[in-house]
Amino acid sequence: MDTVDLELDRMISRRASQDRTPDPTTLEASYVESVRRFNTRRRGVNREAWVNFHRDQAARHRRNLAALVAHHEREAERLQTTEEWSV
Repeated sequence: MDTVDLELDRMISRRASQDRTPDPTTLEASYVESVRRFNTRRRGVNREAWVNFHRDQAARHRRNLAALVAHHEREAERLQTTEEWSV
């Protein structure tokens, strides 16, 4: 390798090892506000999705529970009214 290649490799290595995260104190106020609004909106959308999920899940459980209760009531009635029983 010649000198130019070595210098280029050193420069690439140095740049790759640097911390590239932006300093929050140097960010523009409008950008920071935009990010804040975006995150607030995203949290609201996610919260609403979770609320809907839990309400829908409760409705599904309620339907399944009602069907299960009805099944057991029918079975109890059937067993009570017959002489012979089988499972």
